[in-house]
Amino acid sequence: MTEARTRTEHRGTRTDLAVVGAVVVLVAAAVVVGRMLVASGVELFLGWPPLLAQWLPHVGPGTPAAIVVAGAVAAWGPGLAARLRWAPLLWTGWAAAFAWTLSLALVDGWQRGVVERLTSGEEYLSDVPRVAELGGIGPMLRVFSDHILTTAVDPAQTWFWTTHVGGHPAGAFLLFTVLDRIGLGSGGAAGLVVMAVGSSAAVAVAVTLRALGHEDLARRVLPFSVLFPGAVWVGVSADGLFAGWLAWGVALLALAATRRSTPAAVGSGLLLGYTVYLSYGLVLGGLLPLAVLVATRRWRVLVPTVAGVLVVVAAFTAAGFWWFAGFADLRVIYAASAAATRPYSYFVWANLAALAFALGPAGVAALRRTPALPRAALLLVGAAVAAIALADLSGMSKAEVERIWLPFAVWATVACGALPHPRRWLVAQAVLALAVNHLLLTVW
Repeated sequence: MTEARTRTEHRGTRTDLAVVGAVVVLVAAAVVVGRMLVASGVELFLGWPPLLAQWLPHVGPGTPAAIVVAGAVAAWGPGLAARLRWAPLLWTGWAAAFAWTLSLALVDGWQRGVVERLTSGEEYLSDVPRVAELGGIGPMLRVFSDHILTTAVDPAQTWFWTTHVGGHPAGAFLLFTVLDRIGLGSGGAAGLVVMAVGSSAAVAVAVTLRALGHEDLARRVLPFSVLFPGAVWVGVSADGLFAGWLAWGVALLALAATRRSTPAAVGSGLLLGYTVYLSYGLVLGGLLPLAVLVATRRWRVLVPTVAGVLVVVAAFTAAGFWWFAGFADLRVIYAASAAATRPYSYFVWANLAALAFALGPAGVAALRRTPALPRAALLLVGAAVAAIALADLSGMSKAEVERIWLPFAVWATVACGALPHPRRWLVAQAVLALAVNHLLLTVW
């Protein structure tokens, strides 16, 4: 390496560290200002602002496994990613990402860290018995919108869905209902499914990059996708599942566009169409497939893709659930929820501090290197950043974005492929995730 190149690399690293330092200041400010707001009587409904968590240093059965997985990925991940054949690499990456996610969840123990995450009184599984009371899945979908409003905004309401069921389109609850029907309705079984799908986002991102002609970049990014600090919330929150679902919709579209595959395009449309029935905010996820189309310029693939989307829309509409009616009711209950007292002036910037915990130091440092990425990768990262910015400015995401924005955050990790010295940055990612999971008790 020439002396000039060495100096340039050192300057780049110093800039990376300066960016990380600036974000650390942002996080510290969010913590201090959040505590000041709480002390002054403002209800943030956060135990440890800007995160939905409480200070509780602890270790658990997942601690040794998490340390081992982190050490192995940091030490050998970049080398294996560079030389393994593609198919074995993807399976290895998925297994490592799942092991990382599960081990982090088990830091809180099997019962508290996995089983209870999806079975609490505000979660999806607690409402599954109502499906049988209503007469089955069909009747449930027909009356779903009738029970979104709470008694706080509609005193005539006889009963209403729990927080997460009513706060999302019917597709999210339908997935957990189906899991229950096939024998995976316990907190532990459903939690494992969520983690398996959520951790597969690492593979979907790699598949997308390779389909767009950047296999080398995909191989560099994969270890960072595996050791994603946001895995703290992938295990176990439904938003982790949403991240994996959306990621595979984007990956299938990339394959369809580059291979001119109609079945892949239809499959992508089905996944992407269902995505907007998982969470209202995932409409913004449409920026990611748009980035793929702009990168490939294969606009003809839109026809079978849109056909797949319309199949999903038609099916839900015919079943009795109208997306726009659900969204209108959501806005009503959101205005009457904790969001009513959570100040926009704080969360519009504190949300970014919360997101930094999911992205990690490598993620925030890499974002400033985005212009050095190939055009297709730059478009993907740009789409993720744009979706986050729009969600933030909308005021419909006040707090809890460390999990809510997971479907976008996994794509921001693409920028990590531009970082030098990947092993050092992977260690930094692991240290942050381990610190968060061992010092704080997160709700998700």
